[in-house]
Amino acid sequence: MKDVFIISDAIVSPLGFTSEENYLNLQKGISGIRKRKPPTPFTDSLYLSTMEEELLEEKFRSISKNKNYTKIEKLLILSIIETLKGTSVDIKSNNFLMILSTTKGNIDLLEETKKNNFPENRVYLWSIALIIQNYFGTAHTPLIISNACISGVNALICAGRLIRDGLYQHILVAGADIVSPFVVSGFQSFKAISERPCKPFDKNRNGINLGEGCGAILLSADKTVSQKNENIKMLGGAISNDANHISGPSRTGDGLYLAISNALKVSNITSDDIHYLNAHGTATLYNDEMESKAFHLAGLSNTPMNGIKGFYGHTLGAAGLIETIIAMKCMLSNEILPTLGFEEPGTPEKVNVSNHFLKTDIHYLLKTASGFGGGNAALIMEKNV
Repeated sequence: MKDVFIISDAIVSPLGFTSEENYLNLQKGISGIRKRKPPTPFTDSLYLSTMEEELLEEKFRSISKNKNYTKIEKLLILSIIETLKGTSVDIKSNNFLMILSTTKGNIDLLEETKKNNFPENRVYLWSIALIIQNYFGTAHTPLIISNACISGVNALICAGRLIRDGLYQHILVAGADIVSPFVVSGFQSFKAISERPCKPFDKNRNGINLGEGCGAILLSADKTVSQKNENIKMLGGAISNDANHISGPSRTGDGLYLAISNALKVSNITSDDIHYLNAHGTATLYNDEMESKAFHLAGLSNTPMNGIKGFYGHTLGAAGLIETIIAMKCMLSNEILPTLGFEEPGTPEKVNVSNHFLKTDIHYLLKTASGFGGGNAALIMEKNV
């Protein structure tokens, strides 16, 4: 079994066009969430974290004059290019694969004002894979993983398994989603959108803020393919489904607990070894409640924890990538960022939520995600020093 190393990464979001720029803004306490006019046909302003369109277009024009790319395709291309900078990976070899994670892809192309701008099949997820393959000229068509809000962590776990089993030498995982009328209306129908900046794990939380962006991580069995190797090893991960409800999470936390337990098992460590937990933390009543129960069952109630959706909103298929990258930056810096919006504990089981900068030695990191349909994922990283 081969080791899996984190080689490089990139975040394209309202907080910047590199991981470093994003992390610096988080250290400054800057959030991308603003009160904005949502996509048509909605009229009432919502708290959203969305890209500045002109800035995104300017950045993309610097690498391509081709206008035949959608917003999500531009986010993916920019993040992939940034991730590959300074590496010696041959992306056209049979040893290289891309995995793309998204929940809705080009769903905005269903809008009346956009649906005639691109071929009808551009709305399908497989179409995005072909667009990315054609742009970069890879030997393999990228795999698409769309498993609700665990898509990003799910994709990382799958990539780790493929490298560990020797099927590929290098895999680049990129996850992206955008704020669209379809997504806004979907969460509004569940009455899950907050009318104020979200408050993960707080007593007064009442829903999510939606966000958009892209995260990308290059994994490899060969840590010498880049001089900027961040000395982080992916130990292992696990995925579960609690089969509770089409949208609602388990009321007991058993599903996420199972994923955490199996991730610890395959990583050959125990919950006592985890120094830092980066949670899903949507700020909905039932998600945060469920997570607290799962962490209690896993023996992680006292483990320092944060959630960063108060900075980015919920970026759906991008969340697992963006949040894992930020969590890795925390691990390398030996600091835990505040959970923006958290003030007063409000979960049935105790969780050790960080609401201020916390300096602490971090050797093992646990990242979790949960999503519609009962999906849960848990991923463990080790600082390889």
